[in-house]
Amino acid sequence: MSVIAPCITVETPEDYKAAIERIHPFAQRVHIDISDGEFAPTFLLGESQIWWPKEWQVDIHAMVARPAEHVQALIKLKPSLITFHVETGINLLPIMAQIKQAGIKAGVALLKPTVPSTVADVIKAADHVMVFSGDLGHYGGTASLMQLEKVRLIKAINPGVEIGWDGGVSVDNAYTLTQGGVDVLNTGGALAKATDPALAYATLVKEINKHGVI
Repeated sequence: MSVIAPCITVETPEDYKAAIERIHPFAQRVHIDISDGEFAPTFLLGESQIWWPKEWQVDIHAMVARPAEHVQALIKLKPSLITFHVETGINLLPIMAQIKQAGIKAGVALLKPTVPSTVADVIKAADHVMVFSGDLGHYGGTASLMQLEKVRLIKAINPGVEIGWDGGVSVDNAYTLTQGGVDVLNTGGALAKATDPALAYATLVKEINKHGVI
């Protein structure tokens, strides 16, 4: 069954605390973005500045140019999942092995231009593959539904892998994304900009769990 994972994509400790408080009443699985200002154009909080309520299942999406410089600090935080981008050009396989040895799931993210077959080795090794359709380092972006074709290509390489989606998730496309094979809908702007985030979250959950009409 697919899940909605609220995103935290912020630049200051004050905004981070506010984001935690905003989603704490309803969040269960949460997607936290970090960035080095190099791989992504925005400086977000780093691994030394993030924390979360102990009951949360946390996925960390590391938009960093040199994953090896971050992996040990991220492992120490003990999240559920750590995801790096294949576009760093770094061999992620030994880094993913480190993550798995620590009892943490290893994920990889693919930007829009990346063709799954060109990174089949890391997809085969991954517990989670995230199809990235947004704007690096920012809430919002557009859900390019053409990217759903990647889900089929990824599953052909690693049939059992969990599929995530990042970018432009909304009540208008959430059901389509789940029907397209997305397991984790990382949701930023639709919650961060909502007047009532709890209601927006509940609406999205209802939407992805509805039954289609034949």
